[in-house]
Amino acid sequence: MAETALPGPAAAGATRWEAVIGIEVHAQLRTASKMFCRCSTDLRDARPNSRTCPVCLGLPGVLPVINRRAVELVLATGIAIEAEIAPVTRWDRKNYFYPDLPKGYQISQYDLPLASHGRLTFDTSEGPCTVRIRRAHLEEDTARLQHTTDELGRRISLVDFNRSGLPLMEVVTEADIRTAEQARRYAEELRLLLRTIGASDAEMENGQLRVEANVSLRPVGREEFGTRVEVKNMNSFRAVERAIAFEIERQGRALEAGEVLVQETRGWDDVRNETYRMRVKEYSDDYRYFPEPDLPPLRADPAWLDSIRASLPELPAARRARYVAELGLSPYDAGVIVGDPAASALFEEALANGAVAPKALANWITGEYLRVVRQRGDGGHASGAELAHLVAMVEEGRISGTNAKEIFARHVEAGEPVEQIVAALGLAQISDADALAAAVNEVLAAHQAAVSDYRAGKQQVAGFLVGQVMKATRGQANAAIVQRLIRERLEGGE
Repeated sequence: MAETALPGPAAAGATRWEAVIGIEVHAQLRTASKMFCRCSTDLRDARPNSRTCPVCLGLPGVLPVINRRAVELVLATGIAIEAEIAPVTRWDRKNYFYPDLPKGYQISQYDLPLASHGRLTFDTSEGPCTVRIRRAHLEEDTARLQHTTDELGRRISLVDFNRSGLPLMEVVTEADIRTAEQARRYAEELRLLLRTIGASDAEMENGQLRVEANVSLRPVGREEFGTRVEVKNMNSFRAVERAIAFEIERQGRALEAGEVLVQETRGWDDVRNETYRMRVKEYSDDYRYFPEPDLPPLRADPAWLDSIRASLPELPAARRARYVAELGLSPYDAGVIVGDPAASALFEEALANGAVAPKALANWITGEYLRVVRQRGDGGHASGAELAHLVAMVEEGRISGTNAKEIFARHVEAGEPVEQIVAALGLAQISDADALAAAVNEVLAAHQAAVSDYRAGKQQVAGFLVGQVMKATRGQANAAIVQRLIRERLEGGE
């Protein structure tokens, strides 16, 4: 279905209104077991309700036990976003009734989150942007509802409790975001940060990262917030930007028409490219939060925090800055490489294992490596040491760039050493002028029309002749030497 273009902002009186946006992100934490029980978090190919126990099913008489690793990952995130870590925190019950909530309440945090008052800085098309992060806290996930039809065509809802009790981190921003692009970039940068520190795999397509936006408009220059609308069901970063842009436009048109907006929850329809009403928005009082009686308060030991801080890797913003300042990469190349943790790790390994120029390596990472990743879905058996060796061989003229791509593809497939592949395929570059002279002469003799065209002033045919020599030598000829030999022959009258 073709995309529907969003109306221009001028139609909604965009110069009169300012968007105020806050983002809530739920990230599934990278742990082996659930938040309060020992059930596995690996739900791949799991039968419905096969990863459950009395605790995550909410059966009477059971007691939860805190997952230490989940707490540690939230603390690591708090440190990474420069947040304040609470010396003492507690758990709360968030009470509401819904079929996906087996206990009738969700164990979460309300008054005392693990981390608060952080920030995240990222680049946008309009320059750097810093968003304050109000809180990052732990909670358990709900079950999964599946709406379908039975054999008689009746609409039914099924509940799969495998997801119930998975450890979630909720990260909530202040209302600092003003555009749909800023919202998308914030979500992308937070995902990259979580993946870099190992807190979450954060795969949106698998439900491991869920983004919700609170959007309102207010007259430009006014401090008071407008009526807030929550937008859900955004399943990609592209959807985040489009949904928020649509909602800004929708609210602007309504306000221009004198309509009264209501606080509500709206979903995003990715096919129709519009939001739709789901329900009237609840207030926090509706959840009747109160302290969780079955879990003790949690105290973060200073020594534990120090060990977490020391274990953090270089963060994305710092790595991008280093690649530009110390390695001479362009901001674009640095952003592309750091944007993929596997690509960044391969780049770092290659730098440590070969005396090759960072820019040459960056070209291979942003070009051939990421092309292979898109094609395969992963980086295969790519080795940084072998990549560095391959790039060095190209730089030294031992193999051609074209053949190097073939060698790299075979290396990624099975991890075979580059030198072994070169020998097996006979792809060593021919740079000896005497050895290439025969091939050049044969090509010139076979393409007399092109020779005549060149001597008649059509010098672009030299490229065609070079290509023929490369073809004849299976890409092994040194293209620069071939081009020199051809021009010498043609301009010398031979």
